[in-house]
Amino acid sequence: MDEKSNKLLLALVMLFLFAVIVLQYVCPGTECQLLRLQAFSSPVPDPYRSEDESSARFVPRYNFSRGDLLRKVDFDIKGDDLIVFLHIQKTGGTTFGRHLVRNIQLEQPCECRVGQKKCTCHRPGKRETWLFSRFSTGWSCGLHADWTELTSCVPAVVDGKRDARLRPSRWRIFQILDATSKDRWGSSNFNSGANSPSSTKPRSTSKSGKNFHYITILRDPVSRYLSEWRHVQRGATWKASLHVCDGRPPTSEELPSCYTGDDWSGCPLKEFMDCPYNLANNRQVRMLSDLTLVGCYNLSVMPEKQRNKVLLESAKSNLKHMAFFGLTEFQRKTQYLFEKTFNMNFISPFTQYNTTRASSVEISEEIQKRIEGLNFLDMELYSYAKDLFLQRYQFMRQKEHQDARRKRQEQRKFLKGRFLQTHFQSQSQGQSQSQSPGQNLSQNPNPNPNQNLTQNLSQNLTQGPNLNSTQRENRGSQKQGSGQGQGDSGTSNGTNDYIGSVETWR
Repeated sequence: MDEKSNKLLLALVMLFLFAVIVLQYVCPGTECQLLRLQAFSSPVPDPYRSEDESSARFVPRYNFSRGDLLRKVDFDIKGDDLIVFLHIQKTGGTTFGRHLVRNIQLEQPCECRVGQKKCTCHRPGKRETWLFSRFSTGWSCGLHADWTELTSCVPAVVDGKRDARLRPSRWRIFQILDATSKDRWGSSNFNSGANSPSSTKPRSTSKSGKNFHYITILRDPVSRYLSEWRHVQRGATWKASLHVCDGRPPTSEELPSCYTGDDWSGCPLKEFMDCPYNLANNRQVRMLSDLTLVGCYNLSVMPEKQRNKVLLESAKSNLKHMAFFGLTEFQRKTQYLFEKTFNMNFISPFTQYNTTRASSVEISEEIQKRIEGLNFLDMELYSYAKDLFLQRYQFMRQKEHQDARRKRQEQRKFLKGRFLQTHFQSQSQGQSQSQSPGQNLSQNPNPNPNQNLTQNLSQNLTQGPNLNSTQRENRGSQKQGSGQGQGDSGTSNGTNDYIGSVETWR
């Protein structure tokens, strides 16, 4: 019995060795060796792998140009550049805003004191901020100011009409927005003919020459809607939001309230969805679009279908031309794209939280369909934003790999050229020092062939590709007069190959 088991074990061992030998003949390269090593080692997880647990294979739906995908901002923190963060409610903007003031490697980090919500983010050597956000300047343009408000208010702040570090009164904000609105349109009245997203262009610079780089964060509309409902249930109202458009806030008839009393705390989800004036519906499209294109909050300016189309196209255009936007569902990719866009690195990596208050809400398929219907513009915008976001990520990763590969090739060429140049020059110097000062090579009846070869190599390395025909002929005659056989000729050909490589590098 023991003899049979030993024979069986021996047969298995021989079979294994035979398989290894066959594998070496079939695939002797390093690729198979790496595959065998990876088979026995645990795979290293990719930190940028699809964070929403969906398929890693992404199929684009929209065609974007190279200019749309390549986002590279030459952000001059010591100069006049300013990052403006458009914070949409319940999109994870609070977390991202804290990253901006507490988690970026800067020459002069933001000064954040315990117990204070705002941080001081000054430029190096100056007493002015490089960041316009909730945690740096506060709600200087009103609580959760949208695109329409920020593009009118921020230039006025930067141009010195007021101090951005102090929160102004509501009346002062109205004065600023009204003045910038008149400066923008020529009058405070709405231009009913401007119904195209391309008919207006936000100010990307101020009168003082400062450059504004707008950024924002988006979130899945259903999750964001449920999160806002839970927030309202706890007593949030955002009553301090100004909603200033075209120099004035909306009237009570233009923007009725969904509740009576101080807040809407404890409201059920059905009541939250039933209010037709609820600003939670399509909030992301409304806050990213230019509301002056549709008459602000006056719904009688144009038909609802046309209004929705203009708002959606305006939001898409503004989002695409922003310096940067991120998605809550892709924290690590958001961090990567921000770092590549602004050339600013975060200290610690972002964390993906898949468990939120919205995820804890269990809803039926019917309720989810209704929420999607109430936010149909946001659903379309998010689909567009996700496609653009992932295409930008793929484009930047491929560009990074190409740049790294090109850099490695240049380094290899450089090191190879330096090695050859140093090697042949050291040989030439050593042989010249071994000769006597008055000795002439032409008087030596038996010259050293390696010496002539070294001199030729030294001349090629120092003179580069600018050898004239006479020098090439002399070099050929020297090789013929050396009396060497076929073996030396092979050495000369190999040396010429090295010379060609060095000349190509030079």
